[in-house]
Amino acid sequence: MPRLPEFLALTAEQREIQLAVRAFAAQEIAPHAARWDRESHFPREVLPGMAELGLFGMLIPEAYGGLGLDTVSYLLALEEIAAADAATAVTMSVHNSLPTQMILHYGTEAQRMRFLPPMARGDILGAFALSEADAGSDASALRTQAVRDGDAYVLNGTKAWVTNGSEAGVILTMARTDTAGARNGARGIAAFIVTPDLPGVRVGKHESKMGLRASPTVQLVFDNLRVPIDQLLGEPDAGFIYAMASLEHGRLGIATQAVGIARAAFDHAVAYAAERRQFGKAIKEHEAIQFKLADMATRISGARALLFAAAAAKDRGEGVTQLAAMAKLTASETAMWVATQAVQVFGGYGYVTDYPVERLFRDAKVTEIYEGTSEIQRIVIARELYGE
Repeated sequence: MPRLPEFLALTAEQREIQLAVRAFAAQEIAPHAARWDRESHFPREVLPGMAELGLFGMLIPEAYGGLGLDTVSYLLALEEIAAADAATAVTMSVHNSLPTQMILHYGTEAQRMRFLPPMARGDILGAFALSEADAGSDASALRTQAVRDGDAYVLNGTKAWVTNGSEAGVILTMARTDTAGARNGARGIAAFIVTPDLPGVRVGKHESKMGLRASPTVQLVFDNLRVPIDQLLGEPDAGFIYAMASLEHGRLGIATQAVGIARAAFDHAVAYAAERRQFGKAIKEHEAIQFKLADMATRISGARALLFAAAAAKDRGEGVTQLAAMAKLTASETAMWVATQAVQVFGGYGYVTDYPVERLFRDAKVTEIYEGTSEIQRIVIARELYGE
């Protein structure tokens, strides 16, 4: 692996986690990533090994069956998975962010005891259903309705772009409780813990995507879905507020995925530049290629430094809304830029599926879109400048 600056003074435990996950990813994930992508295959077979390493419960306290680790440790592990396969990393990231964190922070003790232990063990995956066809960046415009009926809420609507949606055992779902359909911004939206065994849940369209093809992204259709009242999360008008308060986890996760993609593209470019010869010498000896590699290394190091500065601040208990947005923005745009340069280093070979950089190029793009587009991140950063 090419040498990049290490900005973190890792503890012995953090280094052990990093190396253990790196070894697992190199052996169990990286050799299969191209096939999984080509076949749009969700790699269920690798999940038990990830679960054995504790990767699905890293941020869940020990009292609920998790490892109770810090954010830095979690992101170190996620980066190693992302460098091997970004699609597998997003399965891990989504599970560990909004579903588990919202239940942990806003759920009742009964909800925590019921759902968090199997999620920590990796027995069930988590998903998050907020977006809809006409409610993406403007998520508060969602139309899925939740109407109280005795001891349950009845949900009707369709959710879009749900990662893990066809595989999850727990789906944190946002639905509007103001039945008149009025737009009340953050208020009037509830969070529900939906399980796929409930009558009225149906998996709709499976999206055929440019990248992350081994990660299932689906529509979820709710047709008179009765969700028991004890699966309402917190207050019936505060679900959207809970989700927005928890977005830091998701944005740091996607930033880490982006760093992993960029690192993998850089590693391949460095190795190829040492092997490929043109005009009588390895292309790494040509100044044009050296400049590309130098810029790639610099941008990755900067994005990674910002990411782990945000993670460390979160572990200190500081608010990181702005830092998380900066990290997500910088890392995602770095991933796209570095992957583009890697394709250029490979030349014509970078454009064909025999080499991995074209997959990394396709995987990188979505990091600029989901968990808040780059434009949304800039809005968040600007608002924080004025304390809004």
